[in-house]
Amino acid sequence: MKIAFATLTFVALSVFGAASQNRLPPYQSMDYGPVLFWTLQVAPGNIAQKGIAVRLDDGPGGVSKGRAWMVYDHDTLRVAAATTGDFVDWKGIAFDGSHGTHTSLSGERHFVNPVGPGWASPDGKWDDARVVGKDKKHYGPLPREWAHYEGTYLHSNKVVIAASIGGVRVLESPGMATAGDNSVFTRTLNVGAAKKPLLLRVAPDSVNVAIAGDGSLRKDGGFWIAELPGGAKTRLFISRSALAKMVVGSLDLEPLTRGGPARWTQEVTTTSVAGKADGAFITDTFPLPVENPCQSWMRPGGFDFTPDGNAAVVATWNGDVWRVDGLMAPAPATLRWRRIASGLFQPLGVKFRGDELFITCRDQLVRLRDLNGDGETDFIENFNNDHQVTEHFHEFAMGLQTDAAGNFYYAKSGRHALDSVVPHHGTLLRVSADGARTDILATGFRAANGVCLNDDGTFFVTDQEGFWTPKNRINRVKTGGFYGNMYGYSSVTNTADSAMEQPTVWITNAKDRSPAELLWVPKNAWGSLGGALLNLSYGMGRAFVVPHEEVGGQWQGAVCELPMPGFATGIMRGRFGKDGQLYMCGMFGWAGNAAAPGGFHRIRRNERPAHVPIGIHVAKGALSVTFSEALAAESVKADAFAIKVWSLKRSANYGSKHYDEHSLEITGASLSSDGRTVTLAIPALAPTQCYELKVNLAAPDGSKIERSLHGTIHQLGEK
Repeated sequence: MKIAFATLTFVALSVFGAASQNRLPPYQSMDYGPVLFWTLQVAPGNIAQKGIAVRLDDGPGGVSKGRAWMVYDHDTLRVAAATTGDFVDWKGIAFDGSHGTHTSLSGERHFVNPVGPGWASPDGKWDDARVVGKDKKHYGPLPREWAHYEGTYLHSNKVVIAASIGGVRVLESPGMATAGDNSVFTRTLNVGAAKKPLLLRVAPDSVNVAIAGDGSLRKDGGFWIAELPGGAKTRLFISRSALAKMVVGSLDLEPLTRGGPARWTQEVTTTSVAGKADGAFITDTFPLPVENPCQSWMRPGGFDFTPDGNAAVVATWNGDVWRVDGLMAPAPATLRWRRIASGLFQPLGVKFRGDELFITCRDQLVRLRDLNGDGETDFIENFNNDHQVTEHFHEFAMGLQTDAAGNFYYAKSGRHALDSVVPHHGTLLRVSADGARTDILATGFRAANGVCLNDDGTFFVTDQEGFWTPKNRINRVKTGGFYGNMYGYSSVTNTADSAMEQPTVWITNAKDRSPAELLWVPKNAWGSLGGALLNLSYGMGRAFVVPHEEVGGQWQGAVCELPMPGFATGIMRGRFGKDGQLYMCGMFGWAGNAAAPGGFHRIRRNERPAHVPIGIHVAKGALSVTFSEALAAESVKADAFAIKVWSLKRSANYGSKHYDEHSLEITGASLSSDGRTVTLAIPALAPTQCYELKVNLAAPDGSKIERSLHGTIHQLGEK
């Protein structure tokens, strides 16, 4: 296998332009497969917000290495453009890392359709009936009863788009034909049983269009309109030049919807690396298959375990999905990686629901389906594409969780430094178990990096410092709540702090500049930390424990790093495996301190004590901290602790400095009978947005315990 892989790698570098020799950036070297889902500007002022770029010419290297493309928009079910030459300009945060940009087609446009429906409504109208944003433009998908994108079939290099038009199933496959030196684009369509013909907007009437098979053509309102009866099998030919008689061939698309031959049969192997067993936690590393035949850019944005718990499925930010086997074996062990899907739009969440695999993408929640059992995705099914997407670089779709009823949850970021445009900007969203509906559960987020679903039906959702967000926050979220970002889409107009839900913790940048997803330690895992709450950090590449409490209906708490080295990359997603250990993945894609491209790790709980804070309680004049293990009683003295407090100012400015930062006097310290809870006497203790408590104690064996808690106090409870 090693020899075969080395050979495959050499061939890949040869046919893809010797990427390493030419020093192409990773986003240009990568083979995205035959199709790429992405927001694409097809012409000035004309953006396919949910573009599907399909390569039309044959050859290796995937969609970006082609010379001809057709671009669909699955919001409107239009063909947005057909181009030849170069692919795109590679602008955008997930490509060249640029902010405030979006990706544009670079080649020669042969025809472009304007933004609007590609099919007439059931009553024959073309008026755009989608959601109208604050900028008066239309966003999101057409009404389902009018037109609904169902998914994309893959068969070798052939692509078939499936949709329901007025309840009628339609299949379409783009292609190219030649007529001398002329470029001729084709649209092959199969229409299901229908009571009346469907009307398709083919292309502007400035180009030439011909039809073969069933149906008819006419010019109307500046466009070529195809009228297709039920049961039609049709091919449309589109060219800027005069169309000669074309060879038609088969018009039947059904054979392409049953699963095709596998494209990525090669496994790539890496070897897991065991961590040092010299602390309370042991970190094992799962090296990513950075060297791979597809030259995939390995920046994991989410993962989940397969239903048997033995393997994992990992999605990368530039659209790949990989299966990795061998994770559960003690390190060092062979890890077997295989790519099972590609071309997705910035996937940042992965979740199995039973045997079904779902991925959160920026444009849709997809269900990946292997139709012929060869281990590879043949149908990228649109489970739900209610997502309201604009071209703004910042509006990520983050995380993916399910509840017992099968509903899905993810978070949608707002626009950076700009007011919202669509209702989904800055929200927590729920997709119904059948995929038919999306509900907004909470608003006012800026960049919520994932979701933690709690047993009581609430959620933990983090947010990042920025405009109207003075520092990073951990929010315990309840349905209907507003969480502070006035640039998020909300009915809240009152800018006072009292008009928003308060966070569980405000976190200053030096502690964690970018919190990610939270998760609960299973009660039967990690010994004394069973049942604890953890927060993962994209910004620092660390894991934090989050001791917390509820006082008067308000949640408050603190964060403290687990006593272990940080990771080289940002850590965003975590799940506990069937072995009771924590598995985590992450990447670097925007601002952060941990700048390695990506990583995948396991944290094992060692037998050594951790001495981390797992409980906290504040009362009048007293602060109590419960540790995971017992402390040395003689080390618990007032001068072993130091506390300072400060406040923040929330405004339309970016972030906040610390205001009125000052120390509080600690007049006494006592230890509970079990040796785990320290109670500090702090006469001046009062509600505060931020505090730092430094701890310098000792364990019963004399080893030092240095911890730093950053927390928030909203209310003082009972002693």
